[in-house]
Amino acid sequence: MEKKKYREKINWVKELRLLPGYLIVIAWVAFTAVILFWIFAASLSTSREINMGNTLKFASGFHWENYVTAWQAQNVSLFFRNSLIYATVSSAGVLAIAAPAAYVLSRWKFVGSKALRVTLVAAMSVPAIMIIMPLYSLAVKWGIKGPVLLVALYIMLRVPYTTIYLLDFFATLSRGYEEAAALDGCSPARTFSAIMLPLIQPAVVTVTIFNFLSVWNEFFMALIFANTKEMTPVGVGLLQLINSMKYTGNLGGLFAAVIIVFLPTFLLYVFLSEKIIAGVTGGGMKG
Repeated sequence: MEKKKYREKINWVKELRLLPGYLIVIAWVAFTAVILFWIFAASLSTSREINMGNTLKFASGFHWENYVTAWQAQNVSLFFRNSLIYATVSSAGVLAIAAPAAYVLSRWKFVGSKALRVTLVAAMSVPAIMIIMPLYSLAVKWGIKGPVLLVALYIMLRVPYTTIYLLDFFATLSRGYEEAAALDGCSPARTFSAIMLPLIQPAVVTVTIFNFLSVWNEFFMALIFANTKEMTPVGVGLLQLINSMKYTGNLGGLFAAVIIVFLPTFLLYVFLSEKIIAGVTGGGMKG
């Protein structure tokens, strides 16, 4: 016997109350889409067509060579590679430090554990701009420089947030998992890596994406510490392209560079949006 499908009735009164919010979201999405489309269209146009006005007519066709010029002649490939290395290594380093720390703080009480939590929260509230100059002075005094310094700073700045974020997820996991693992002879380290960490995979993926994007989009610290061309990431690189545009006038190449830099962020949100939502809203079994 075929089961009847029942559809929930629409509560029009509730929907009408939410209508202003819907309109604001639709307007914001439409505005963002128009901006992105204009930038993409500009990246396929000549400088003359862009300067003619807001309407891009593509009278001379689609200029895909703008992307080749941006990637090769304008050093976007170098900026892209540097940012990819910084973001990947920093995200992995943050997770390697913060995940074990969050697990220990959430499962065991020891002398100083509460103070350590408070310290992590306090560290999150300190703006990075306030500590850049002291860090720069120490780096100069100790003779530390290069990409290793920048990656180390990114890791240190993201560890407090990542630890606090993962701490809440570990705290919701049932202690039955650890008891069962102990009966099977698993050590605490083995229990963490093989059982507990995979259980909060959505949270791990989400916070790793946040850390990756934070480093990818970071500008001010890179402007201070990435003081050579070989170290320049995409944020500082785009600033250099804008300054050079005053002399070259290659607007198409500039917008092509913007699209190239924006692409990884866009692809991460498109393909991993479900995991991001699950990591923000989900959790484990409460114990």
